[in-house]
Amino acid sequence: MHMGLRENLAELKAEFDRTAPADRRALYDAKIEELRASFVYDGTVHLGAEAPDFDLPDVHGKRVLLSEQLKSGPVVLVFYRGGWCPYCNIQLRAYQTILPQISARGGHLVAISPQLPDGSVDTADKNALSFDVLSDVGNNVARSYGLVYALPNELRALLRENDRALPEINGDDSWELPVAATYVISQNRQVALAHVDVDYRTRLEPETVLAVLDDIGL
Repeated sequence: MHMGLRENLAELKAEFDRTAPADRRALYDAKIEELRASFVYDGTVHLGAEAPDFDLPDVHGKRVLLSEQLKSGPVVLVFYRGGWCPYCNIQLRAYQTILPQISARGGHLVAISPQLPDGSVDTADKNALSFDVLSDVGNNVARSYGLVYALPNELRALLRENDRALPEINGDDSWELPVAATYVISQNRQVALAHVDVDYRTRLEPETVLAVLDDIGL
């Protein structure tokens, strides 16, 4: 049996813990805890709220509107940091595997990141994604969901060292990212599931998404 999302994420973290310098591991852990302490969860779009509409380009430049998607079924909405983030790629691939089950329930799967459209094309190609991968340049949609934070300076330096400088990837100098979040949005635009976690190493299990789609009762 193939590994589930949780096991794949745990394996990636274990590999990082095994190979990364101790001071880097400690820095990442400390910055996640700092964000946990400062992040305003109450400011995020929560269970039962009305999901903000959006209009964003996909990898072909076609505009995708939440309100249009909802006309034919519920939407599974994933906010991810970018194709440079290995944890994000693992989640996107895991959700690709349940795309047939989402579609069978009448649903749509949409993933949003602040990276420039070219980066979204790369992400979709690299992970063989056949759902909508949208570019939220400037994080305007992520901001409307209350998910945006600015990366601390120590992490900016590390990303620069690793050829992952966000200004080049996202097209602005803000160094802002969305925290990882997954929503299931009913056709009446009400949020039926909201999973928001400041620790980018943990993501929502695909089975939970399918269970909520079943609960919505198509």
